Amino acid sequence: MLRKLAVFGTHLNSTTLKARMATAVTCKSLVYEKPGDPVEVLSLKESPVPSPSSLKDGQILIKLIASPINPSDINTVEGKYPLQPELPGTPGNDGLGRVEAVGPKVSGLSPGDQVVPVAACPGTWRSHAVAAASNWLRVPPTLSPEAACALSINPPTALLMLRDYVDLAPGDVVIQNGGNSAVGRLVSQLAARRGLRAVSVVRGRGDAAADAELARELEGLGAALVTTPERLKADLAAAGLPPPRLGLDCVGGEVALALAKTLEKGGTLVTYGAMSKQPLAIPAPLLIFKDLRFRGFWASGGFSKDEEGLARKREVLKEVADLFEEGALDAPKFKRVALEDWKEALESIKDGRLNSKLVFYQDK
Repeated sequence: MLRKLAVFGTHLNSTTLKARMATAVTCKSLVYEKPGDPVEVLSLKESPVPSPSSLKDGQILIKLIASPINPSDINTVEGKYPLQPELPGTPGNDGLGRVEAVGPKVSGLSPGDQVVPVAACPGTWRSHAVAAASNWLRVPPTLSPEAACALSINPPTALLMLRDYVDLAPGDVVIQNGGNSAVGRLVSQLAARRGLRAVSVVRGRGDAAADAELARELEGLGAALVTTPERLKADLAAAGLPPPRLGLDCVGGEVALALAKTLEKGGTLVTYGAMSKQPLAIPAPLLIFKDLRFRGFWASGGFSKDEEGLARKREVLKEVADLFEEGALDAPKFKRVALEDWKEALESIKDGRLNSKLVFYQDK
């Protein structure tokens, strides 16, 4: 019935509306009431799908199609992320939805449109949501679910880190850890597109054949060199590359420090994550003698919540959507899991070695 609803919007006759309610679809949401280990504090709740007639001015009813599991989502539930939803709350900062109905005074969106969130903390780990239309952006229907559902955070992160901190020119070297992550893969593709040389540092697989296979895959995306923290110094010397002008860090700790030590004098290290949960201790010589710059990037909080900030984010999202449509970017690896299998999904990512992004997929 929801697909029929998407055609008629809020203009339902009484017979159609009664039929829909008689076969009411259940809204499923992952909810937590206090911060903690997601496996322990989350629970799957069910409630009736909101009626289109209940929508207020400026609101839309969304059917969530695909909702990725990002590290920031885990940190949010743990209470370690600066942006927090009101509790009880639903996690999920990224996702793809379909407009099922629009309320009064909504312009620019219609039932059937595919949309992605613009504002922070949309709570996408659910099957349905009522939201302000202004907080969601329509994306082309030809954009794949794999690309669209992960559009709001990782692609802008990769794009803006390469653009905003150092004035890079073709031939310049960029070094990153987390080279096999979603952001890392996007950085390699965007760098190659600009004529930059990306050095991707990844964790060793413990198997030479697996390491070689991963290196070939990442080089196919545009990485100029794929190495591990243990081989970094030797591989850089063997490759004959100039010192990197920009470093991108999502790990922290000793791995981040290893990146910093490779940078040219006056180089910049941008930290956008801390997967190791270890602090970055900066030796004084890197500041005194190499004059390195250390910066931070925060995708969710980097855009102000006022209309000017949201408008800028909309423009960036449109830009990366165009890159996916043009084939300039490959969609992230995408493993679908049911919302009902949330606990198994969260447990499976704890060791951080998955090659594919887990996404709650529910286009039914």
